[in-house]
Amino acid sequence: TKVTQPAVFLHSVILARTLGEDFRPDMTAGHSLGEFSALVAARALSFEDGLTLVSKRAQAMQKACEKTPSTMAAIIGLADEQAEQICAEITDEVVVCANYNCPGQIVISGTLAGVDAACEKMKAAGAKRALKLKVGGAFHSPLMEPARTELAEAIESTHFNQPVCPVYQNVDARPQTDPDAIRRNLIAQLTSPVRWTQTVRNMASDGAT
Repeated sequence: TKVTQPAVFLHSVILARTLGEDFRPDMTAGHSLGEFSALVAARALSFEDGLTLVSKRAQAMQKACEKTPSTMAAIIGLADEQAEQICAEITDEVVVCANYNCPGQIVISGTLAGVDAACEKMKAAGAKRALKLKVGGAFHSPLMEPARTELAEAIESTHFNQPVCPVYQNVDARPQTDPDAIRRNLIAQLTSPVRWTQTVRNMASDGAT
């Protein structure tokens, strides 16, 4: 995590830079870590500050992962509402819907026992697949609270510009241009689900093709 996140961020920013310095997007969005490169592309965040925050984010998340054994699992072929209900029914462990990736495909996140229990219940409820992922921990779940607290201070002290276009953020899938709101949403992102399905739908409704 602490190595992969900065590497992915660099790759994303480099790809955006190949479009030229005059490139001005109409809107941007990024999935989880990708939100940082989306903010750089929208000129809301400098490359240097973005890399610094991503590095701190990765280190904070790595520490949170090491604190509590946890994982994630991809659930295919089950309605979002069913997955949410099953997670809510498991009260003795932590497990939540973490990534809404596309219709019929979400990712759950939580403790090892919580994810195992949810996978079994979701398969019994009709999910086509419940596949545990090879990840470092339970990203976008309450187990990332120590990382959120640590990263919040760094984000609060970082300068954010008004972006040149709306940035659709993960926590609510809505377009945002206010620097203070962008900062708040970025802090909340670590323990909130990535609403990517909703984001893509909203961007399409607003003219993305």
